[in-house]
Amino acid sequence: MPSIRDRVKQLVPTQVTERVRESLVDYGVRTSDRRPLPDFLIIGTKRGGTTSLWNYLIQHPLVPRLFPAWNTKSSHYFEEHWRRGEAWYRSHFPTQRHREALEKRHGGPVRVGEAAPLYMFHPLAAQRVAALMPSVRLIVLLRDPVERAYSHWKERRTHGIEPLDFAAALAAEQERTAGERERLIAEPEYFSEPYDWYTYRARGRYLEHLEPWLERFDREQILFLPSEDLYRDARSTYRRTLDFLGLPPHDLPDFKVYNDRRSAPLEPAVRAELTEYYRPYNDALRQRLGLELDWPDRAA
Repeated sequence: MPSIRDRVKQLVPTQVTERVRESLVDYGVRTSDRRPLPDFLIIGTKRGGTTSLWNYLIQHPLVPRLFPAWNTKSSHYFEEHWRRGEAWYRSHFPTQRHREALEKRHGGPVRVGEAAPLYMFHPLAAQRVAALMPSVRLIVLLRDPVERAYSHWKERRTHGIEPLDFAAALAAEQERTAGERERLIAEPEYFSEPYDWYTYRARGRYLEHLEPWLERFDREQILFLPSEDLYRDARSTYRRTLDFLGLPPHDLPDFKVYNDRRSAPLEPAVRAELTEYYRPYNDALRQRLGLELDWPDRAA
């Protein structure tokens, strides 16, 4: 059994680390008036390559990370942490002084952002973003909704959150998430884990979730990227994104895939059912956005 001294030694680093974390968070909030709002948001889709694209972007010398450094890619302000207020949101981004130092060092414009795949799907996020940042640029990754749903399930399964097999999870989705969207609208500070976790089928009806964004932002402010383009040719998609953000070219040595999850193929019967389910939604999406989306539902 460890001695009291040994137990103290084990506790002290954790306590110090926690105090440091609290101090940095407090500092970010206290200096929030010196921290401009972000220039861009990657708003979706979940399991569509958002983590990969984000990690490519922050390797550009003019795209700083979030503050403090342990924040990976998102504050989750416009869905989970809305109650915390604007100062808390601003605390996640670099100061104007930091921006100016980067611009001077690298001779170009700084672009600050975050990647939060739930933003596109949350019923209130579009109006919240538009009210606070009407000029922000939006990046939307769109993946074949059948593959996206299966990948979403695999992620929940890997994290120990999903006890059901994929077919059963699809069948249980409506019951699991019943009333959650309505409650999010009725209670602005409410956050719904079932709405985030178990919406395998619903998230793939992309157009109904994009309409609030299309109503509030000019089309020139939105970049739509098929996820399949990112997977096939990450370098070209990265260059296209830099151009959209007004950033100078910057080559990367490699394009590692983040959060890739290998597994057994999707059962043919489930794939066929989902493909047929999404066909009218995908047709409407293509017509509305004028996009060529290379998804198997077009084969028939």
